[in-house]
Amino acid sequence: MTTPARAPALAGPAGTRRSVANVWSAMVLAVCAVAAIAYWDARRESAAALADFASAQVALANGLADPVATRLSSVEGATPGSAIVGGLHRIEKPGHVVLLFARRGLDGLMRTNGTFLRHAAIESAIGTGASWVRLSREEAASLGLPARTAMVGLASVADGTSSPWTVAVVASAQEERDRELRVQWRLILAVALSTGLVLAFGGLALRKQRMQLELARELAVAEAARASDERLVRADKLATLGALATGIAHEVSTPLGVILGRAEQLRPRVEGDERSQRAVQAILEQGERIGRVIRGFLALARGESPAFDRVEPGAIASAAVDLVGHRFAEAGVQLDSEIAEALPSISCEPRLLEQALANLLLNACDACGPGGHVALRVQGGPEHVAFVVTDDGGGIPSELAARVGEPFFTTKAEGRGTGLGLAITNEIVKHHRGSLGIEPRHDTHGTRACIEIPASVTPSGTTTASTTARKHEQAPATQ
Repeated sequence: MTTPARAPALAGPAGTRRSVANVWSAMVLAVCAVAAIAYWDARRESAAALADFASAQVALANGLADPVATRLSSVEGATPGSAIVGGLHRIEKPGHVVLLFARRGLDGLMRTNGTFLRHAAIESAIGTGASWVRLSREEAASLGLPARTAMVGLASVADGTSSPWTVAVVASAQEERDRELRVQWRLILAVALSTGLVLAFGGLALRKQRMQLELARELAVAEAARASDERLVRADKLATLGALATGIAHEVSTPLGVILGRAEQLRPRVEGDERSQRAVQAILEQGERIGRVIRGFLALARGESPAFDRVEPGAIASAAVDLVGHRFAEAGVQLDSEIAEALPSISCEPRLLEQALANLLLNACDACGPGGHVALRVQGGPEHVAFVVTDDGGGIPSELAARVGEPFFTTKAEGRGTGLGLAITNEIVKHHRGSLGIEPRHDTHGTRACIEIPASVTPSGTTTASTTARKHEQAPATQ
């Protein structure tokens, strides 16, 4: 029996949902990774910008150290505080830059207006000898600066004493922080836009994938249904053929036994008459052949595997031609055969395959009128052997060619065909793992039928004699 083709395996709904969830998770993780890298880079650039801003304040404080030292040495009679702060208020920028001076023994930090204030963060940095310090928002606001991060640059003034002055330049980083904030917002916008694009295109891709999976599932279901229908049709055909074969075997076996028995009785009576002996022997041989064919049909209908032998294709073709030669002679139709050389052997049940080929030849003969022509060509290669039968009869319409394998379907006139010959032929060919094709000839009128059987061995070099344009006459044994 032919094993039905299985439908392709598809992932179930749970597997599909897991696959979709995995894809979405991968996209979200990718977006988060990109956002994290971008945020880390922005923070790194922000820290570097603040460090550069602090270095600028340190440079400014160092730049003020020399003028302050010069002023301390040149001003006489003035208090140190007034000597330092005189005129330096012009360097300050209200709301942005504040100058402070510190010295051990002073009560806090001195401003350019001569007043003093206390600031723990700046005083602590001066005490530790730091070159700069960062102020929080609250600490910056206590100096009259905006409530934003501020940087303090520190520099010592060498005045020749044991308690040198320290110049502190306090500058607000408001502009730098605002610039950083704008960069962060642009980064957020870019990440949000890229995330939207990724999710949009990912959603479209997943939707397309779901549609493809759904289409594949529908195709698989349709293919499974088609295969099931084919199995049902084939089972119906086999059931029909089985019932028919069983009935034929039952009805034919009894008269066939009588014929063989009477032929055996005639054999002693025709001794000495060579012509009669040949006739009796032909009856016995053909009777045995009928019995073997019927048994083969019964095994075929039951789905049993035929007993295959390795046979030369030319022998099958020659036997089929000899089997139907008298029918062609009676109909006045010419039968030519051409058997290619160096053909590979095939594995088959010879009697069944001969019968299948004979059915094709008889159909071709019936399609031709007197004076018609039928050709049998046996050809092939390392992988298969083809038995091709062509005729120049009326041909078969393309729409009917696909139905010729159906039981009881025939294009012959009523009373001339049962519609079983090609159905049986088709089943025989399938059991030999081959294929049967019937189509109208495109080069001229008529029909082309082809049986393809897999080769069992590669060409061995042993050739079958080629016979071309050989007209077969009635075989003596069938007279």
